[in-house]
Amino acid sequence: MSEKVILLVEDHPDDEELTMRALGKNNILNQVVIARDGVQALEYLFGTGVHAGRDLSVMPQLILLDLKLPKIDGLEVLRRLRADDRTRFLPVVILTSSKEEQDLMKSYKLGANSYVRKPVDFVEFTQAVQQLGLYWLILNESAPGAKVR
Repeated sequence: MSEKVILLVEDHPDDEELTMRALGKNNILNQVVIARDGVQALEYLFGTGVHAGRDLSVMPQLILLDLKLPKIDGLEVLRRLRADDRTRFLPVVILTSSKEEQDLMKSYKLGANSYVRKPVDFVEFTQAVQQLGLYWLILNESAPGAKVR
């Protein structure tokens, strides 16, 4: 399972640390690439900016995407991912604290694969991350032609 990359797009250091602890607690030892805003996420995915020259044949197996991000918000990141043939089929799980129904509806309309509200309790959050890892990294079959590793 460790060869499958996870892209975590999260701007809050506490939520980033919580996610990393939950992954570790569940023995999800995959490489995690962290983007702290929408620009960093897009640069990583499309091999631009600080990621210019990155091997684009290695795409994340899973993108955990927060919605409330600086520079470019999560919904715009999702829109751009789905608009590009190279990233159209990458699994995107919205992992957010937003309880706004419009965020939920927009996320699915733009092509999110899943929408998960971050539980406040660490034990619940750890269980949610375990289920996400089990499903998206082990059980889920990637779309044909999607270059994920």
